[in-house]
Amino acid sequence: MKKRLFSAALALALAAACLTGCGAASEEKTVAKALGLEKLPAVTHISSYDSHGGFLGDGVSCIALTFEDDQLEQQLAADPDWHSLPADETVQALVWGVEDGTVSTGPCLTDGDGQPLVPPVEKGCYRLIDRHSDQQGDILSRGSFNFTVGVYDAEARVLYCCELDT
Repeated sequence: MKKRLFSAALALALAAACLTGCGAASEEKTVAKALGLEKLPAVTHISSYDSHGGFLGDGVSCIALTFEDDQLEQQLAADPDWHSLPADETVQALVWGVEDGTVSTGPCLTDGDGQPLVPPVEKGCYRLIDRHSDQQGDILSRGSFNFTVGVYDAEARVLYCCELDT
């Protein structure tokens, strides 16, 4: 009886370990695919937020990957789709928000309490991918959003991959 119980506990522990490992690898693959990156260097920490759900799957998600060295920074610097910070006006509004006297725009990438999912980043780079079916005009003037934005914080060595679907 003890042997069976031990075997069952061991099987559950192994299954949990495998699922945990698959989840981490899956998030890394999700980020790489979403941002058009071939390969990511070794990740030391992963955190995520996701409010997608409901009938149409609307919501916001953000995965933050931490790296131990600057290999990713070098890779992004060589990629023409990534731009050095500071961000352009559109990305600034979407990620951190902007205030222009009396008018305030964004941020759009916030948690359930309205707090930005990406902290202020001074040194690094970013990429905006417009996934909207009608890509005409300025993203900020649309009635709905479908975009992916990547922000790399070179000082903290953290890559943020966020998506908004409305």
